[in-house]
Amino acid sequence: MDAQRALLDELMGAARNLTDEEKKGYREIKWDDKEVCAPYMIRFCPHDLFVNTRSDLGPCPRVHDQKLKERVYSLSFENSPRHDSYVPRFEAELAQFCEKLVADLDRKVRRGRERLDQEVEPPPPPPISAEKAEQLSVLEEKIKNLLEQVESLGEAGKVDEAEALMRKVESLNLEKAALTQQPQNAATMLTQEKKMALCEICGSFLVANDAVERTQSHITGKQHIGYGMVRDYLAEYKEAKEKAREEERLAREKEAEERRKQREKENESKNRRSISSERDRHRDRDYGRDRERSREWNNRGNRDEGRGMDRRRQYDRNGRDGGRSTYHGRERERSRSRSPVRHGHRR
Repeated sequence: MDAQRALLDELMGAARNLTDEEKKGYREIKWDDKEVCAPYMIRFCPHDLFVNTRSDLGPCPRVHDQKLKERVYSLSFENSPRHDSYVPRFEAELAQFCEKLVADLDRKVRRGRERLDQEVEPPPPPPISAEKAEQLSVLEEKIKNLLEQVESLGEAGKVDEAEALMRKVESLNLEKAALTQQPQNAATMLTQEKKMALCEICGSFLVANDAVERTQSHITGKQHIGYGMVRDYLAEYKEAKEKAREEERLAREKEAEERRKQREKENESKNRRSISSERDRHRDRDYGRDRERSREWNNRGNRDEGRGMDRRRQYDRNGRDGGRSTYHGRERERSRSRSPVRHGHRR
């Protein structure tokens, strides 16, 4: 019947049976409305855990609707495309609620532990009455006399008689112990009967040496199970958050390492480019020097060639002039060689 009603609600809406007048003020609730209990949607609502217990939180002020939660309904939270984006928000709200409950419970546990620690030892036994004191005095005197007799009989070698007196001494000692120790034993038994223990999960007081059935009944009780669920969820949530923070830290470190390696690669590439550029500059500078040197050699060669041409031209001129002078010199020498003959003939 409930399944059929839920199916009709899904197909026709929850307001299918309302009158037109009632529909005017009706607003269909969706899973993401503020009126809906987020802890109930994601896991459980603490208000549902302690009903009819000493830790009862009362009814939840927000809506608990199964058709807004479970996957069997098409418009439910579990079928919504926004489910994953809302999960962290709902988990954080439930964790905050559980953290408050655990903090209150831990304060209660500390107070209970302090109460147990403050329990004093049983009071000393009341003073012995005058009648008991007189009885003890008489017993002690008898024991003393008997011990003296035992000692004398032992020295006389009367062992049997000495043993008989020792048995009387032992009997008197038992009477003495009964008069002095009976009230203390009663107080100790009373303390053992009232020995209490404290449950660290739910903060309940227990009898330390209680029967197994009562202890099992406490463990399977609604309050103990409820606080166990609260503590387990809070520990699970904190562990998941710590794991997420650790993964985020590792991711940041990995990203930083990758950036460092990328910078090293970029610096190495820049260094290679710088070295290559420096090499190119040296090569260009050497090439410029070579060109300059070549130009100088060419200019020097041109100058030398020019000077050679000048020397050749000068040589040529000298050669021609020299030839002419030589010719005239030879003519003059011939004339001189002939002239003495003439002069001698004339003489």
